[in-house]
Amino acid sequence: MDTEEKKIATVFKAFCDENRIKILKLLVTGEKCACKLNEEINVTQPTMSHHMKILCDSGIVTGRREGKWTYYSISHEGAEFAKEALELLTKVKCTNENKSCCEK
Repeated sequence: MDTEEKKIATVFKAFCDENRIKILKLLVTGEKCACKLNEEINVTQPTMSHHMKILCDSGIVTGRREGKWTYYSISHEGAEFAKEALELLTKVKCTNENKSCCEK
């Protein structure tokens, strides 16, 4: 698989779980500590770690350590890449002929 396609697939994997969507909705208001996210989502700590790894691996979320806590926020670059990827995959390219590929 090409590197760009792999990166796009990783981004969309991050969007395919309702708990990760909830986490993203919490992060749009600003940086949050992992403990606060865990309180709001109400999942076990290992499950939260799994979700955060997927979100961080996608590039949409970044984490920073401060003492024993990790603080997460949405990456502007990652969010921009996700928007561009969605547009790339859904923008219909019209041809002058306006015919189906199967029409002659």
